[in-house]
Amino acid sequence: MSNEIQAISQDLSQLAHHARALVTATADVASDQVVEARAQLANVLNSGKHLIREKFTDYSRSYRESVSLNPYEAVGIALGVGFLIGFCCLRRCASSRCHSQ
Repeated sequence: MSNEIQAISQDLSQLAHHARALVTATADVASDQVVEARAQLANVLNSGKHLIREKFTDYSRSYRESVSLNPYEAVGIALGVGFLIGFCCLRRCASSRCHSQ
């Protein structure tokens, strides 16, 4: 799920960047077609924001339910991840000699 969220986020970020560039490039054009296209683009971007917000809410609710149903597993996983991060940081610090001497 995390990879899907990151991919969607990157796609939407690129889309928003291109949309902003398009809006900026057509700012001085006042034809009806351009104004309509800009309005449609704004609607699509807003609906995309709402979709992302809805998906994020669904995922967070799912995670909360999972943790409440399996609290010991969640704590065990959190401890394991914390241990691995600490171990990796310790090895990195030891290999780069960042100990105070």
